[in-house]
Amino acid sequence: MLESTPMNLAITADWLPIYAGAEHVIAELHTLWPKAPIYTTIANHGNLGPLDNADIRTSPLQKYYHMIGRRHRILLPFMLHAIENFDLSGYDVILSSSHAIGKGIIPPSTAKHICYCHTPIRYGWEMEEEYLSGSQIPKIFWKHIKKRLKQIRRWDMTTAKRVDVFIANSSTVAERIKKIYNREAEVIHPPVSERFFKVEVRNPESGIRTHGSGFRIPDSEYLALGRLVPYKRFDLLVETANKYNLPLLIAGTGPEESRLKSMAGPTVKFLGFVPDDELPSLYANSKALLFPQEEDAGITPLEAQACGTPVIAFGKGGARDTVRENMTGVYFSEQTTESLKDAIDRFEGMQFDSEEIRRHAEEFRAGKFREKVLKIVKQVNIE
Repeated sequence: MLESTPMNLAITADWLPIYAGAEHVIAELHTLWPKAPIYTTIANHGNLGPLDNADIRTSPLQKYYHMIGRRHRILLPFMLHAIENFDLSGYDVILSSSHAIGKGIIPPSTAKHICYCHTPIRYGWEMEEEYLSGSQIPKIFWKHIKKRLKQIRRWDMTTAKRVDVFIANSSTVAERIKKIYNREAEVIHPPVSERFFKVEVRNPESGIRTHGSGFRIPDSEYLALGRLVPYKRFDLLVETANKYNLPLLIAGTGPEESRLKSMAGPTVKFLGFVPDDELPSLYANSKALLFPQEEDAGITPLEAQACGTPVIAFGKGGARDTVRENMTGVYFSEQTTESLKDAIDRFEGMQFDSEEIRRHAEEFRAGKFREKVLKIVKQVNIE
């Protein structure tokens, strides 16, 4: 394990309702600094994986979080003040993980603030209409919400000035930080857990393999994985599978599940929730991961590649950093069935070396993530 330099360090986060992508980053920071407290607005204790053992310090909003059925987004208007109200005096370094309000802490004048930025708040800057359209909020309230989002944008610009060093999770986010905040950011991609490098990579002569839960998956099936929400475009995958008779496995749950199942033809199978310890085997036994959405970073393509599995990805956003075209996967240029099918046809005519795909993913494994973050923290702390 890496040794961190002696310092009083605190970690801050937007909110902790589930153990998902941003929480994996926080878990790696917790591995580096296990005694560092994690300050956040609300936390769903008992559902945070390795973070359940961390020193998590929540705001007064925690009691309301439970009162409203753990629907944390309702509390967003109050979170700005809550994150600013933490007393962080006595810390030398504050390391924030932020995709919304986590960087909004007010650091003491003697502390350095490093922000690992997953993105500037998307529904404040670039996705206002998409956020409102997909929110199921009646249109009568949209005018008020837009006014509030304008206030959030002003607040967000102010809080960016409280950051000494920005780290971006992809080149796309680094460009967004430059555009919105006029600040430079070093890119450190999200960490890939070591367990994905332990699964045996595919052997073309092995045929059908067995998935950890007991059911068998032939190498002829494509895989899509993630939370079933509109922007992830699982509907595009279902439409393509239906139209071209493609075998497709979809792993995950979410609000789109019923609609997607009603759309799906006989070649589409839904696996529901797949436990973390079964994911490496699921990736390794799939023909390719289909990644149809534009993500700021996106960890699933890296997890698949760590298991030796190629990726067919929409060629925008974080996937441009992590999928090497014609070596670890292929891109499609438009979110249409025709463009995706064209990429699948090209993929079908190519050969991929699973060992080479895994070697590419080695650059993104969790240990290297920790090394890069620790280097920045040490450098900032001695300046």
